[in-house]
Formats: sequence, C-alpha cells, structure tokens
Amino acid sequence: MVDNLGVKKESLKLGASVSATLAARIGQQIMVAGGWLPFDDYMHAALYTPGLGYYAHASQKFGMLPFYADGAHGAGSDFVTAPELSPLFGACVGEQVAQALQATGTHCVYEFGAGSGALALQIYELLAQRSYALEHYFIIEVSASLRARQQEKLAAFAGKVTWLDQLPTQMRGVVLGNEVLDAMPVKLLQRTAGVWHERGVSLRPAHTLGGTDPLQTKARTQNPVDTPALPSAVVFSWQDRPTALRPLVEIAGNHDYLTEIHPQAEAFVRTLAEHLHCGAVFLIDYGFPESEYYHPQRHMGTLMCHYQHMADPDPLDLVGLKDITAHVNFSAVALAGQDAGLDVLGYCNQARFLLNCGLLSKMELLAQIPRGLAAKLATEHEMGELFKVIGFSKGVDLGNFDPLGFTQGDRTHTL
Repeated sequence: MVDNLGVKKESLKLGASVSATLAARIGQQIMVAGGWLPFDDYMHAALYTPGLGYYAHASQKFGMLPFYADGAHGAGSDFVTAPELSPLFGACVGEQVAQALQATGTHCVYEFGAGSGALALQIYELLAQRSYALEHYFIIEVSASLRARQQEKLAAFAGKVTWLDQLPTQMRGVVLGNEVLDAMPVKLLQRTAGVWHERGVSLRPAHTLGGTDPLQTKARTQNPVDTPALPSAVVFSWQDRPTALRPLVEIAGNHDYLTEIHPQAEAFVRTLAEHLHCGAVFLIDYGFPESEYYHPQRHMGTLMCHYQHMADPDPLDLVGLKDITAHVNFSAVALAGQDAGLDVLGYCNQARFLLNCGLLSKMELLAQIPRGLAAKLATEHEMGELFKVIGFSKGVDLGNFDPLGFTQGDRTHTL
C-alpha cells in the first residue's frame, strides 16, 4: 500500500529544497546584474535553470489530478493540457498534419516542447491508421526530465522518433507547437501616472519564513500535512524602471495599466521561418488578437501561474515549483511570421479547428465519460474559445492547399 502521507512529505521537502536553491541562484543573478533583473530574464531562470527551473526538474507537470484528490494519491500534476484531456485532440490535429504532409509533399513532423509525449503518440497512431509513410518525427525538447518521459511513452516508435536540442538547419515538413508560445519569457510593462516603466525583480533582505512560508500555507490548504518550513530564503519584490518600451498599440485612457510584450515568441517564429524551407506550421495556445489583448479594460495583464491545479498571479512565490505563463498576442505572432517570409494559412479558435478536423464524428465512437472529456476541448467555457490555432506555410502552392482546420470559422481578418 502506498504511504500517501509519507510520499507527500518527501515531495514537499524536495520541492522546498529545489525552490530555496533556485531562489538563491536567481538572487545571485540579480546582484550580479546590479540589483534589478528584467522580468523576462527572471521568468527564464524560474522555468529553465538546469536542474532547478520548473521545466528542468523531475516533478510531474501534466495530468488530470493534483497530488491529492479526495484523499487519494493523485498524479502530482499542476495543470492538464489538451492531449492529456482526450486522445481525440491528437487524432484531430493528426488529420490536419496528414493533409498538410500530403499537400506539401513532405514526410517529417517537428514538434516543439512535446510535454508528456501524448500528442506525438496520438498523431503517430492517427498517421499509422491512415497508412501514411512518415519518415521521421522530430521532437525539440529543452527539458531532460520531460525528454525522458517522452521517450518512455513513445518507446513503441523507437527509431522513428528523434530528440533534438535545437532546430535543424533546414526543415521540410509540418511543425507543431501546443502550448509552447505561452511558456516563452515575456517583458512586463507598467503604466503608472501616465509614465511607462519596465517591471523587473529585485531583492529584499533574506529572512526566516518559519510558519508563514507560502509553500506551507498552500500545502495545509490542500491537505493537513505538516510541511517543513524553509529556514531562510531570498525574497523577491517588484521594481519598476522608466523605459522607452511600449505596448504594440496605444492604450486608451490614463489609468494605471500592466501588460506584456513578447519579443522571444516573435523571435521564435522568425527563426522557424528561417529554418523552414518547405512545409506548414500549426501553433496552438491560449491568447487573443491584438485588439483584445491590449483592451483598455485588461489593465492587470495576462500573466498567470499554475501549481497543483490552482491558478494565481504571483510569479515571485514558490519559484521553480509553479508554471509561469502569459497569453499569446496572435497578431504579433502573425506579423512576425509574415515579415519573415511565412504565409498565414488561417487563424481560429480551438473549437472550430477541431470540429473542422472531425471531432464530432470521432466523439460518437466514445463511451459517455471519455466523450464528456473530449467535449471540453471544444466547449466555449473550457478550452474551445480561449485557445486559438494559427497556421503558416512556406514554399507551398496555396492554390492546392486549403487547410482542413480553417475551412470554417477562420478569423484571420481579426489579426
């Protein structure tokens, strides 16, 4: 029998140690930088510091359940992504991939940030059902721990799946990214009393957290387990500095306003354009077009953290233990792609994309419970509206390629 209480305590001890070590590492980085670190540098360190950052250590990230659910031993995950919610997500995306491979005359798939490996497995199985001769499935993954999990899940396709540390010099095929752009570091801009500032992170003096440790407080909220307090820790605080940076559109009004800009996501799309010689790109993420992203009423920005299936807006807390994300500005992504030589194939919400790719007919074959989970992919109050899909192509005759996922409900005109 699994000792749930013992497993929970050991997990919290490990998490506390990782968080304290990473906080000290980032604290040193801040001091070397003169006492202030732009938020995008902080976010990169919090997510990707080798062995310590959220995506660089071995904790469970993806799954349906937090560590405890109704007293049972859960998956220990922080959030669920579409491929974990239902295999029909990958089956539908696979239909688009199959069509795009055929239209582009290519035979390779390149997936960025493959998470648990579930999407790759679902797509590979769909292509096998369609008897498509896929030459290779490449996964570009920066996390060693996630790579290991992907390799375990995709063991049946050993020899057909290759893991890469960086983009190939030349790519020919279909490029995929599901919830990749939202994990790329962003810059924070704060307008205060009419003056724009860049928001960064500075240090407060180290002090004893004791019983007020936020990790301890959160753990007690979820399960009555005594959590070891961190004996001492670096404490981060916000600090704003005047800047010449501006949001991509003028923000109406003179009220205080916090938002993000996405130079790394835009650079990523430009790099894809440089390396892709022939093929198509499909990026799936939560976000808005520019007019909605920088709406005057969205004055608190979109930055959000995820820990044990709870969301909060404080990235300075539990560093290394929480995911940090920001919604995607799809207008900026589209413009970056066009400027770099990509053609925009389409843009729509996830619901319309999956329905175009046959979601309803696939759901009819499921039992009631898995059918209900699959419905969450498309329902408006779940993933259907918040998540969007944008497609690009390069070196393709668009007269012979009408992408399946954008046949109805295309919103390219809103970008």
